[in-house]
Amino acid sequence: MDKESEQVLAQMGKVPDINVEVAYALPDKQYLIPLTVKQGSSALAAVLASGITTQCPELDIKQAKMGIFSKALDGKLMPTPDKYELQDKDRVEIYRPLLIDPKQARKQRAEKARQEQQKKKALKKG
Repeated sequence: MDKESEQVLAQMGKVPDINVEVAYALPDKQYLIPLTVKQGSSALAAVLASGITTQCPELDIKQAKMGIFSKALDGKLMPTPDKYELQDKDRVEIYRPLLIDPKQARKQRAEKARQEQQKKKALKKG
């Protein structure tokens, strides 16, 4: 449907419904909530309508990062969650904060590997 048709339907109060999903994953559980929203709804509106915060009260929607099919809604390449207009069959993903910076994690793995190599060399000499 083109924008002009959408505007006419909106003026008539006949905004079509679309089907979307809200996804949130914890280390031990995944939530995938299908819901129907009005065309033109924002990603943030769908997350709020999903009721995910009743199932996950620790989730702070205002601070949570979100995306659509792994594309971040960060205001750079994609709009922010309150500005992104959902399309039929979109999946809104709520991202958990990183526990450790990826660069720091790589450094720790490299250091651990280096220490294990040194132990192996010491055992061969001994």
